[in-house]
Amino acid sequence: MKLNEDAALTVAGLLLQIKAIKLNVASPFTWASGIKSPIYCDNRITLSYPKIRNFIRQEFVSIILERYEKPDLIAGVATGGIAQGALVAQELGLPFAYVRSEKKSHGMTNQIEGIVDSGQSVVVIEDLISTGGSSLNAVRALRESGANVKGMLAIFTYGLDISVKNFAAEKCELITLTDYSTLLRKAIEENYVSEKDMQSLMQWRLDPQGWEASLKK
Repeated sequence: MKLNEDAALTVAGLLLQIKAIKLNVASPFTWASGIKSPIYCDNRITLSYPKIRNFIRQEFVSIILERYEKPDLIAGVATGGIAQGALVAQELGLPFAYVRSEKKSHGMTNQIEGIVDSGQSVVVIEDLISTGGSSLNAVRALRESGANVKGMLAIFTYGLDISVKNFAAEKCELITLTDYSTLLRKAIEENYVSEKDMQSLMQWRLDPQGWEASLKK
């Protein structure tokens, strides 16, 4: 779910401009999960551009105040959501914590770093949503600590069906600044991709496994 179409197009254009998102149908990328994809996203690159990171921060802040009023805490998902979340928390004057993918095997064995009190309202910040697995793992950890998770905000989502189902199953609202369909619209407007490549990119979004299988034919 995205709330502002104009802002979504702006964010998509910025991500393409600084190559935080790369599109390559001819030479697909391999994700950590092993999935072959014509798109690769690394939103940490936005942190190297002050004007862009400030724009993203302010979009997050506006959505939080509009949708959730002012929560008690901002939490970031390690690792991509840590810096983004800290920027948002600083702007709102709120406490910040972050959530690891799993508990540490040493020391205090924390999964959550920072102070989270039972009953606190929390908005979670993430940089990217693929399947939603690791992001929702953070939501579960916060809920287990007694926090009231109001929702999650992310810069970008691939919009894969599995992620939609996962967020629905966890009953966690997800709002993103931009998404895959908006990105493709911007990419074709700005001539980042051809019409032929656009068809392939749309096919991948609808059926990633089928798209990968077609590469082997």
